[in-house]
Order: sequence, then C-alpha cells, then structure tokens
Amino acid sequence: MKRKIKSVASVAEAGPLSENQLRWLIFNARANGLHAHGAIVRIGRRVYIDEDKFDAWIESQQVAA
Repeated sequence: MKRKIKSVASVAEAGPLSENQLRWLIFNARANGLHAHGAIVRIGRRVYIDEDKFDAWIESQQVAA
C-alpha cells in the first residue's frame, strides 16, 4: 500500500486548516498525539503529512456527545 504524503502547504490548500495552524500542530506533535498516530513524516529537514493517518487522527479528536 502506498502512503499518501503531502507537503504542509498542499494540505493547507485542500483543507480547512491554515498552514500556520498545521505547523503549530506539527510543532506540538508529541503532546497532541500526531506523532503517535504516525501522521508526520520527516525526511531530512522537510516535514510531510500522511493524509490517511492525519484524517484518522482528526477523527480520533472528535468528542462523543
């Protein structure tokens, strides 16, 4: 299975979160669980987002009513 990784800028273009919001989430990835979900891919100094795992992380953040 191929991973769907995208740059932070392209994820920001496609979704409701701005690039600054995404970068803040990435900066705090260990605290907010993004790192544990494997949604952040680092290749050298570049940072990418695994689209499927990021979507799964967002779903896990939903609070049941």
